[in-house]
Amino acid sequence: MRTLKTLILAASALTGASAACAAEPATTWAYSAKTAVGASYEAYVDGAYRDGGPTGAVSKVWFSVADGVLTETMYGLIHEAQIKQMRIAVKTADGVAVEGRDTTARTEYLYTDKKGRPLSPAYKITTTDKAGRFVIEKRIFTDPDRHALFLRVTIKALKGPVTPFLVLEPHMANTGGNDVGSAGAQALTAGEGKVYLTLRGDRPFAKAAAARLEGNDALKILGDDGVLAGGSEAKGAIVLAAQLPTQGSGSATYDFAIGFGADPGASAQTAMDSLKTGYDEVLARYNGEGERVGWSDYIASLTELPRVAAQSADGGKLAYASALMLKVQEDRTHAGALIASLSNPWGDTVDAAKPSTGYKAVWPRDFYQCAMALAALGDMETPLAAFHYLPTVQVGEKTPGNKGAGGWFLQKSEVDGTPEWVGVQLDQTAMPIMLGWKLWKLGWLSEPDLAAYYARMIKPAADFLVDGGKVNIGWNKETIVPPFTQQERWEEQAGHSPSTTAAVIAGLVTAGEIADLAGDAKSGDRYRAAADAYSAKIEARMFTTGGKFGDGSYFMRLNKNEDPNDKAPIGAANGQIAPPEDEVVDGGFLELVRYGVRRADDSRIVGSLPELDDTAREDMYRVRYDFSFPGVKGSFPGWRRYDVDGYGEDARTGANYGEGGEMSPGQRGRVWPIFTGERGHYELALAAEKGKVGKGQIDAIRARYVKGIELFANDGLLIPEQVWDGVGAKTRHPYVTGEGTDSATPLAWSHAEYLKLLRSLADRQVWDRYEPVAARYAR
Repeated sequence: MRTLKTLILAASALTGASAACAAEPATTWAYSAKTAVGASYEAYVDGAYRDGGPTGAVSKVWFSVADGVLTETMYGLIHEAQIKQMRIAVKTADGVAVEGRDTTARTEYLYTDKKGRPLSPAYKITTTDKAGRFVIEKRIFTDPDRHALFLRVTIKALKGPVTPFLVLEPHMANTGGNDVGSAGAQALTAGEGKVYLTLRGDRPFAKAAAARLEGNDALKILGDDGVLAGGSEAKGAIVLAAQLPTQGSGSATYDFAIGFGADPGASAQTAMDSLKTGYDEVLARYNGEGERVGWSDYIASLTELPRVAAQSADGGKLAYASALMLKVQEDRTHAGALIASLSNPWGDTVDAAKPSTGYKAVWPRDFYQCAMALAALGDMETPLAAFHYLPTVQVGEKTPGNKGAGGWFLQKSEVDGTPEWVGVQLDQTAMPIMLGWKLWKLGWLSEPDLAAYYARMIKPAADFLVDGGKVNIGWNKETIVPPFTQQERWEEQAGHSPSTTAAVIAGLVTAGEIADLAGDAKSGDRYRAAADAYSAKIEARMFTTGGKFGDGSYFMRLNKNEDPNDKAPIGAANGQIAPPEDEVVDGGFLELVRYGVRRADDSRIVGSLPELDDTAREDMYRVRYDFSFPGVKGSFPGWRRYDVDGYGEDARTGANYGEGGEMSPGQRGRVWPIFTGERGHYELALAAEKGKVGKGQIDAIRARYVKGIELFANDGLLIPEQVWDGVGAKTRHPYVTGEGTDSATPLAWSHAEYLKLLRSLADRQVWDRYEPVAARYAR
C-alpha cells in the first residue's frame, strides 16, 4: 500500500504523456494530515444500517480537520466528498489572515472521561493567529438524527476590530467542478446533480457572495482588501463566502449547520432543523449522554477496551481514540464496510476534476486488520458485519466486468463493491478466511452461519489459493499460479513474498478446519496439503544465502523466480530504480511468526533481523530509523516499508508524491508506525518461545514499542500512515522528525496494529496467531 497513482501514470505513459504536458490542477483536494475525523454513531438493526433503531434515523455525514481547518466532508457513501474545505478568514487592521496559512492549531476532544480518554469524536479546534490578533474556536460534530454537520464558532478579537468570513469550497458529487452555487443573507447553497448542501447560521450573514474558483485560490473572493467580490450565483468550480459582523475587542459566538439533501429545499430544511434542535441537544445525542444512545454507549459496549487500554503507556487515551477511529471509518449504508482512511493522500496536490476515493475505499487487507482490532476490543457486532459484507468485494459471476476466474477479492473497491483496482493480491484472498475462523473460535460466528459462508465465500477463496486461475477483468488478463502473487502487500510487485506466503498458508490451514466443519473433508485435506507444500519451499524461494547486506543470509522482500541467489532485478516502482532482489529487505518475514508459520526463534528469522535493522547503510538502502522526542527519555524505533521505497515525498525537491501527475527519482517512502507495532508483536512472540511471558518483558515492549506508536500520533490522537524521518528536503510543510506527513492520517491499519498489540500484551500472546498453523509448522 499504496501507490495511488501508479496505474494512472502507467496508462499515461502508454499514451505518450510526459512531464512537459503536466498541468497544475484547476482544483485539488485538501491537506491529508488530519488531526480530527468524525461521524455519528449509528446502532445496527439486525446487523444492518436502517432507520428506526436505538439511534433513530441514520446520519450519513463524515468530516475531517487538518491544520485547524474543516476539510473533506462526505455525505451519502463514505467516499462521496461534498466539501473540500471551509476556512475562516479574518480581516484585521494589518490585512487578511486565514486559518491554516496564518494560524497555529490545537485539537482537543469535547467529551472525555475523568482520565481524559475520549468518549466521542466531537472536537474543539482552536486556531490562533500567529501575529496574536485573534483566536478562533470551532466545536465540530455531526447531527446523529440528520444529514448535517454542526459547528459552533467563537471569534475572539485580541488587538483591535476584526471582520470574520466563512470561505467555503464545495466539491459536490466528489469533484471540484460542475457545481452550481448561490449566496444570500440567509444561506450558502451548492449542488451538483442530486446532491445539495446548505450552510445556515443562527442569524443572517452581513454579506454573502458566490464566485468561480480562480487559480485554485479560494481567497480571491475576498480581494486584496478583504471586501467580498462576486455575485449571488456561480457555476463550475466555485467558492462561496459569508461575511460575519465586524467586532471590536471581546468574543462573538455563532452556530452553523451544513445540511445535505437531494435538492436545495431538502438541504436547507435539514440545516434549519439541526439549528432548531440546538447545540446542546445535538451534541448530547451525538455523545450519548443520559438516556440518549450515542458514542459513549458504543465505547461502553467494548468489553475488552479497559483491559486493552491498561497496557498503554499514555493512560489509555490513544486506545480509546483508536476505537473511535476504526468505527468512524465504516460506511453507514453498507454495514461492515471498513475503509483504509478518511483521507485522500497528498490531497492538496491531487487533481479534483475527476472523482477520487483516495483511501476512502475497501482493501481486504486493511479491512482484516480493522475487523481483528475491533474484535480485540470485544466489539461482537462490527467484525461480524464485516465478515458478512465480504462477498460484496469477492470476484465472481456478478462482479462487473469479470470474465475470468473468481474466488479472489478485489484489490480495491468502493464500499458498494464497485471495482476500482483489479490486481490479485493473495494475502487479501486469504485474510477473509482467517477472519471467519477467528470469529468462529471466539464463539461469535455460529457454525451454521460459517458453514453457509464456506460454500458461498470461503471455499471459492481457498480453491483460488490452491489452483489460481486465468483472471480476466479490466486490464488484468494474467494467469495466477499460487503462491506466486501478482502483487504483494505493498501492491507494486509480483513474486514470492514472505508476508503474502504467510497469509496464504494461514488462510489454507484455517480453511481446512472450516471445510471439515462443513463436511467437506476432501477439500480440507487438499487445502492443508497445499499449505504444506508452500511452507516447505519458503526458505528455498525467499531466503538468500548470497545477499549483498550483512552476512549475506536473510529473507528478502520479494523473489520473482525460484532462485533467491541469482540477484535478478525486481521491478521499478514510484520513480525509483529496479534493484536486484537481494538489495531490498523489509519486515514481511515477521508475518511468518505472527501467523504461526515459523517460530520466533527460528535461526533464519533471527538471522534476518540485523539486515532489517542496519542503520549504517546509506539512506537509499536503510529501513530502520530511531526517533527521539523532546522531553521523553529513550529512543523509539521505526521502519520504512522496505529500502529503495519511493512512495513518499521527494527528498530532493520537497514535492509531494507524484506531484503534477509524474513520478520522480527523488521520491522516498518514509517510516510507517505499523512496523513499530509489528516488531512489538515479534518481540512478544520471541519472549513466549521461552516460556511464560513475565511482567518485565511486557513492560519492556510497552516502553519501547507501545510508547513509540503513541509518540507518532498527533494532538488529535490520530496515527498517520507515514512519519517524517528527517531525510532530504522539507516539503511545503515544515515537518518535525517523527511527525505524520501528508500521506494519510488517520490510517486505520495504524490504529488497528496499535490496538492489536495492546490486546496481545494483555493476553501475553499474539492476538492474530493461528494455533492450527503454529501446531503444524512452528513446533
